[in-house]
Amino acid sequence: MLELLGTIGGNIIGLPGILGLALGMMTRRVWLGALMGGLVGIVETLLFAHWDFANVATIELLIAVVVGLCAGTLGSAIRIKGASV
Repeated sequence: MLELLGTIGGNIIGLPGILGLALGMMTRRVWLGALMGGLVGIVETLLFAHWDFANVATIELLIAVVVGLCAGTLGSAIRIKGASV
């Protein structure tokens, strides 16, 4: 259980979360922000697996893609709503 939570937390504060949010904030289209975030999740997982699908765990890839999708969608929502101080 702790390994799963660590994987989720690591992806949220790692590349899929932060870069997915940043890429999502570059567009007002929610689907495009989610797509870019999901792609970051795939690339990040393959990058740390040395570009070999044999080294990729399915659950890690799934978590990275879901976190990237959510972060990209959140970034697009932030862009649509705008920042108000």
